[in-house]
Amino acid sequence: MTAADLNAAAWRFERAPAKVNLGLRVTGKRSDGYHLLDSLVVFASIGDVVALRPSDAKESRLCVRGPFANALSGDPTDNLVLQAAEAFRKAFGGPAVDIILWKHLPVAAGIGGGSADAAAVLRLLQHGAQISEVALMDLALSLGADMPMCLANAPARIGGIGEELTFLAGIPSVHAVLCNPGVPCSTPAVFKARTGDFSARADMLEGPLDNTHLAAVTKAFGNDLTAPAIHCAPAISECLQALERTDGARAHAISGSGATCFALFGTKIAARKAAKTLANAHPDWWVRQARLKGSAKAA
Repeated sequence: MTAADLNAAAWRFERAPAKVNLGLRVTGKRSDGYHLLDSLVVFASIGDVVALRPSDAKESRLCVRGPFANALSGDPTDNLVLQAAEAFRKAFGGPAVDIILWKHLPVAAGIGGGSADAAAVLRLLQHGAQISEVALMDLALSLGADMPMCLANAPARIGGIGEELTFLAGIPSVHAVLCNPGVPCSTPAVFKARTGDFSARADMLEGPLDNTHLAAVTKAFGNDLTAPAIHCAPAISECLQALERTDGARAHAISGSGATCFALFGTKIAARKAAKTLANAHPDWWVRQARLKGSAKAA
């Protein structure tokens, strides 16, 4: 590919959906300090957007736009998106790339924004290349524990530090409201604040694979990081209480290490009404209605 070809190359786009932990348990800790998890993860219909094209520059370049662009570090080399592009290039070759990231998700929010963005870059770079899924997953894990699940972008049971993925068939799509009280929540700080014993793996409730059952699973699974997240960011408690009070909420919890919380609803109308009520009552919060996407074979 010549320099002229590179300059004329078309932009390709990829969505970076928000990750939602319907449940999360901390089951142990490795000798290297990484915590072992048991989590049920789905992905939302909302998220960031990444665009990419080959470049004739010596190094990959990143431009960040969107409502949360200013929340990211001013040093683009500190961004996981750029690190993913350069790691892919080092591992598998290829030209440098120009990247545009439209940042619609809040930062340090427990919904995998940075990991989802970087995973979107890896999917774009893999397109048309002869690279095995195993090799790409190994590269993803080297960039962060959330990366394999975000790269897969499908409902899954998560184990280990995030590298063990069991894909789940029949998970239904469900309407939800995502709510962030406008405060960042450091994942390392939340894990440091966690006290007490480790949990056993969750016992997935048997039952019909519908929205009611998914809400019951969410309640039974729980999130072991709720208390430490509230300790680090007390506004999470108000957010959870507000979601619990909304009409039609079937289950509510924080996602990951927070500060984003969510509630599940039986219908799109109920979720839309709840989102409007929350946004009106708390105009300084980030509130979004979303569909949590189920398995491809789910009804």
